[in-house]
Amino acid sequence: MPEPIIVVGSSNTDMVIKAEKFPLPGETLLGGEFFLFPGGKGANQAVAAARLGGKVIFVARVGNDIFGEQALQQFTAEGIVTDYIVKDSDRPSGVALITVDNKGENTIVVAQGSNGALSSDDVQKAEREFEKSDIVLTQLETPLQTILHVAKLVGKFRKRLILNPAPGMKLPDDLFPSLYLITPNESETEVLTGISVKDNASIKQAAEKLKEKGVANVIITLGSEGAYLYTDAGGKHIPTRKVKAVDTTAAGDVFNGALAVALSEMKSLEEAVDFANHAAAISVTKMGAQASAPYRNELKNHI
Repeated sequence: MPEPIIVVGSSNTDMVIKAEKFPLPGETLLGGEFFLFPGGKGANQAVAAARLGGKVIFVARVGNDIFGEQALQQFTAEGIVTDYIVKDSDRPSGVALITVDNKGENTIVVAQGSNGALSSDDVQKAEREFEKSDIVLTQLETPLQTILHVAKLVGKFRKRLILNPAPGMKLPDDLFPSLYLITPNESETEVLTGISVKDNASIKQAAEKLKEKGVANVIITLGSEGAYLYTDAGGKHIPTRKVKAVDTTAAGDVFNGALAVALSEMKSLEEAVDFANHAAAISVTKMGAQASAPYRNELKNHI
């Protein structure tokens, strides 16, 4: 049986408005539909992994409010271990304001709330779980100092750390050698490497630069074009299924959650990327973040 997957990260409530186009500065648009969804990169990845068959332990903070209560109920319903989710009495739950245009693309503004207080001490309380796990997955919607402590614990127990470097930001050089895998999209890749990803040559160049920083393996996600995997054996483009996108909000999170599950099942990196591509492709055909995460049987039934 696969070992548990630990997800360390954020939990938000997503307030989504659909519109024909994104508003210009100072412009007001009318007529969009409104949706309220559970979200946050950490929570999305935890739910995606759980729905695809992973045994997931989530380390996070939520506010002591209605959004936090709803999030905890949702995680329990998904079968996620919530023992290491802290209820923060001083800060509200995180909130994301999302606009989705008629092409399914999105813009997002996040108020961190309790996510901004997730601490090294919160992570340390889960130390025994790190010892028992194989895969640890994290992102950048919580304090960087906390992520560095995650890396320290992963190194102590020689586990595999996946970093989804979103939202994109510069990272300290000593973090990269701790990573089994880094999974930036095109814009995040440019932030990390200074290389604009626009063709096969620049994708390979950026992946090589990340590898030179000490990362064991690199996956650059390319949206509807799939993903580029770069390992010691070289680089390979792995295409995805063609679908009609309705909402791309959590596609990257579903990809990362699925990737963690596949690796926990001892699939090869190439097999894991294909599995993750498939899950992400299904997710963009639905509205919402966690709501769009597919179940394992959907991958089997999806042609």
